[in-house]
Amino acid sequence: MTFLLRPMKPPDVEAVMPIEKELFADDPPWTAEQFAAELDGVPDTRWYVVAETQAGDLAGYAGLMAGIDTADIQTLAVLPAYQRQGLGGTLLSALLDEARRRRVADVLLEVRADNQPALELYRAHGFEQIARRRGYYGKGGYDGLVLRHRLARAR
Repeated sequence: MTFLLRPMKPPDVEAVMPIEKELFADDPPWTAEQFAAELDGVPDTRWYVVAETQAGDLAGYAGLMAGIDTADIQTLAVLPAYQRQGLGGTLLSALLDEARRRRVADVLLEVRADNQPALELYRAHGFEQIARRRGYYGKGGYDGLVLRHRLARAR
């Protein structure tokens, strides 16, 4: 399946919220206000993208917060119906490309330790674990893993 990536805009938040609640119900999910606050930082320190199907349905989204030397992947989500079709990798690659464009040295992210599909995706894209946050996620107290991808950068 082919997906169209485009910048996330404030009207997209309404469509993102059901996906956020479905995928991150235990973590807890972000609120519409949190997404709106993130979008307020575009383009200075934030970069958000949505993925649509050819029919115009929202299939996933991702966001990056970039500083001077480091960028953090704030979120990456793909609806279950579109998982295992390469969309997660496409979104992740788009975030890494934006981080390169901003000339940061490292990209960091945090993921639940029991999220094997996400860990496989991140490791396939060159991320390595650098820390563990015990009991960080959700009601179940799941561990969070901090991963890093080092980018070659030329200033």
